Amino acid sequence: MDWTKRLRLKHLHLLINLAETGNLSDTARLSHTTQPGLSKWLKELEEDIGSPLFERHSRGLTPTVMGQALISHARRIVTEMSRAQHNLEALQEGSSRTIAIGTSPASAPSFVPAAITKFLGIHPKARMEIQESTMNSLLEKLELGQLDVVVGRLDNYQPRQTLRSEMLYSEPLRIIARPGHPLAQHTSLSWDDLYQYEWIVWPHGTPIRSKLDIALTAAGRKPPAYRVESSSQVGNLWLLQYSDMLSIASERVARHFAGRGLVVPLAIEVGGADGYVGMCWRDEELSDPIILDLLQCLRETTSVAGQ
Repeated sequence: MDWTKRLRLKHLHLLINLAETGNLSDTARLSHTTQPGLSKWLKELEEDIGSPLFERHSRGLTPTVMGQALISHARRIVTEMSRAQHNLEALQEGSSRTIAIGTSPASAPSFVPAAITKFLGIHPKARMEIQESTMNSLLEKLELGQLDVVVGRLDNYQPRQTLRSEMLYSEPLRIIARPGHPLAQHTSLSWDDLYQYEWIVWPHGTPIRSKLDIALTAAGRKPPAYRVESSSQVGNLWLLQYSDMLSIASERVARHFAGRGLVVPLAIEVGGADGYVGMCWRDEELSDPIILDLLQCLRETTSVAGQ
């Protein structure tokens, strides 16, 4: 008999709990079952699969490669079932399903909201959930099924077997400061001018930080005085308003906030290759029509990012 036909949702929760606790007794307690019963079930499952799912050692349990693969699928299924319950409850209440989109704060602030507005015009009863975080965190949630689409800078993106990606637009980076900054009135600046001031930068590993590092390397420069590392767009803007620190942003982000009188792009070209904003979604055989509509709205709204 196919072992997958005997698995139930509670068994998937058991696998996830075993991976998180690394302990049979703790998992048994959390799952309101007995340790001997849990141990017997795990042993039978491993025999059916034909491979151990956990390595046993004095400190507890550690998932094997096979175990990690199965647990990854278990997390995805549990998440999908939870979202299915939420969406069915929404339908019973007369609403439509909830679509979860993740966006990085370094992408243009007008782009994603404009695409969502367009999408809601097509699906007026749909609910939208927007999460903002770093791309690495968002892509992990996308693979787990916690997000439907992720939009952000894909400069450092490495192709994944489970995901598809598409570039939407490319753009350079700009150095920004507060209006009235001592450098704001200069028509031409050099790196030496910028090194007189402290900086607010994005954390290591973020695409926009990597592009800054590439630009500094191309200019033969060491890092300037990084006073603050932050992935908070709102926090960065506040700090810029009340200091002479400098920061870096994509051209469309700089243009967006400059148009609202919050920042000034400085008169210096940032070397290095342009970065680009794109979208990622799960590569699934049966495509969801409502997700395809959202992807199309993002494509059609690409031109709005330049406004």
